[in-house]
Amino acid sequence: MEATLTRTDFDFKGQKSVYHGKVRDVYNIDDRFMVMVATDRISAFDVVLPEGIPYKGQVLNQIAEYFLDATADIVPNWKIAVPDPMATVGIKCEPLKIEMIVRGYLTGSAWREYKAGAREICGVPLPEGMRENQKFASPILTPTTKADEGHDENISRDEIIARGIVDKDVYEQVEKYALALFERGTQMAAERGLILVDTKYEFGLHDGKVILIDEIHTPDSSRYFYADGYQERFEHGEEQRQLSKEFVRQWLIAHGFMGKPGQQVPYMSPDYCLEVSQRYIELYEHITGRKFVPADETDLAQRIFDNVSKCLAQL
Repeated sequence: MEATLTRTDFDFKGQKSVYHGKVRDVYNIDDRFMVMVATDRISAFDVVLPEGIPYKGQVLNQIAEYFLDATADIVPNWKIAVPDPMATVGIKCEPLKIEMIVRGYLTGSAWREYKAGAREICGVPLPEGMRENQKFASPILTPTTKADEGHDENISRDEIIARGIVDKDVYEQVEKYALALFERGTQMAAERGLILVDTKYEFGLHDGKVILIDEIHTPDSSRYFYADGYQERFEHGEEQRQLSKEFVRQWLIAHGFMGKPGQQVPYMSPDYCLEVSQRYIELYEHITGRKFVPADETDLAQRIFDNVSKCLAQL
């Protein structure tokens, strides 16, 4: 099987700290810059799965680059350069302690809650009689707290402001940005025969200014349906053809795993990991309209270190 990068331990010049997230390793350079390395790790139900997915880091990093560039006219973002297929160098920001989830359709965790009887999510009322994968009259915002460890939690707009998690003025700006980004992402997906179903955005502050950070519109942060056949499948109550990480979640659920205490992650065979890899590559090619070109994997860690170090020396 192809090589994978599941952990990094770099020591860049000026490095002050490193944070190992579920998928990305983030390096603080002189409290001025961030180096974000998209590894081949994959997570589901807030659990990092034991096997890496070939080319996943490259796919995520290059999709994020594509959309950061395509939305820079809507909101300033953190990206300065992409010196390596798996790494981005950008401005160090102070992250807001929330994630902005925008949903265009009732699916995934929102559908599971609705099916269980919930008629309100994050303070947003939901009408009776909705069905799985049904389109909302207009996109809804369902923020979550951003947990350093464990599970993120749903939270309402009013609670975010009341608890002082984010100042009212900043939150209102972030709301506008999130909806505008979702509209742009929806348009771009439609041009490629896809439906942007839902997604998450993260924001930070830099010199008091709201900045878009992290990845956007990747299969780790978003869910896509194929537009062709959507309506027919919806009317017949059939599963949608989709390009997202949801198929991994469904596979885990079918094998008795939902991230709950005592549950064991099912065995991920090399064939299954390659299948997941192909789904990620498929989404890259669909959403960007570009042919995926696998990067040289002879020594992933050394390649990234050399490319990023050269970039940092020029900043």
